[in-house]
Amino acid sequence: MYFCTQNLIIAMITQEQLKDILDRTEKLKRYLRIDERQVELEEEQLRTQAPDFWEDPKRAEEQMKKVRGIKKWIDGYNDVRLKADELQLAFDFFKDEMVTEQEVDADYAQALQAIEELELMNMLRQKEDPMDCVLKINSGAGGTEAQDWAQMLMRMYMRWAEAHGHKVSISSLLDGDEAGIKSVTMQIEGGEYAYGFLKSENGVHRLVRVSPFNAQGKRMTSFASVFVSPLVDDTIEVYVDPAKLSWDTFRSSGAGGQNVNKVESGVRLRYWYTDPDTGEEEEILIENTETRDQPKNKERAMKLLKSQLYDRALKKRMEAQAKIEAGKKKIEWGSQIRSYVFDDKRVKDHRTNYETRDVDGVMNGKLDGFIKAYLMEFPTDETD
Repeated sequence: MYFCTQNLIIAMITQEQLKDILDRTEKLKRYLRIDERQVELEEEQLRTQAPDFWEDPKRAEEQMKKVRGIKKWIDGYNDVRLKADELQLAFDFFKDEMVTEQEVDADYAQALQAIEELELMNMLRQKEDPMDCVLKINSGAGGTEAQDWAQMLMRMYMRWAEAHGHKVSISSLLDGDEAGIKSVTMQIEGGEYAYGFLKSENGVHRLVRVSPFNAQGKRMTSFASVFVSPLVDDTIEVYVDPAKLSWDTFRSSGAGGQNVNKVESGVRLRYWYTDPDTGEEEEILIENTETRDQPKNKERAMKLLKSQLYDRALKKRMEAQAKIEAGKKKIEWGSQIRSYVFDDKRVKDHRTNYETRDVDGVMNGKLDGFIKAYLMEFPTDETD
């Protein structure tokens, strides 16, 4: 024995932690098929060296995106491997009293964080997970109180998106009667895995607080629903029947000067959707007033329609899976998922039982704990 009793206990604990880090690192190498991806990366990079590669810019960019996607997984694993090796080295140096216990602990914390981040990314295996997303919030019954709650949620998601490098644009917004909003539709784009992470937010969000709009200072309960769907890109084929499509134009209202009201730049898309299972028809209505350019608004509205149609097909797939996995009924779309209790300083997710008392942090966009708990509890298998 080359340590005193106290150091021996510390070393034994650290050795168990080290073994866990090394085991998880090796498992990630297998789960992520790093050796196969390395070969695949070399093959895909060779395609970018063809003399005529940039003659078709759209196809070239798709290829470059594919290369970046493969490389991201390899780089992520290499970072984990490097930190695990550094921890192993630090542990060996600690035995020879060449580094301090604090330095070993710091290396352990860095390796653990890198592994957990990559393990979380490995939960996002569905084809649509890397996509941008459309996030819509509707206030529930309750008038001003519910509309104020909807606006608070809008701000929360905008803060989350900003912190994760996404760009947020608002395609439609309906103001509340006295305060807040009745509804908003936002696109969250430009970062990574917007849909993969925010799909966990689908459902009804419940607020309990002493209402600032109630003269008696009563404790009020409000609801708002959040709908998240993938924002389809050119790589996703979605059929839109032109015979079921019609357009209206209207003058936009709101900020922007007199020109907004003089030009019919706002567009309203109507599409008759037929349920492939029941044959029932339903009108899908999409408004877009994002810019003063009507053609751009039409293009954006069509993209939002395709996203809705894709999302409906996705939901049917999830419903079919839920019937097979009856034990996961609680993750069905539209269920009440989370309660925000302000006076008790508590936010709790009812699907995972993840809870935090950092209410202010949550309302400022700190949602990663909830997102991670959801993805770890309800992982999805990779699809073709």
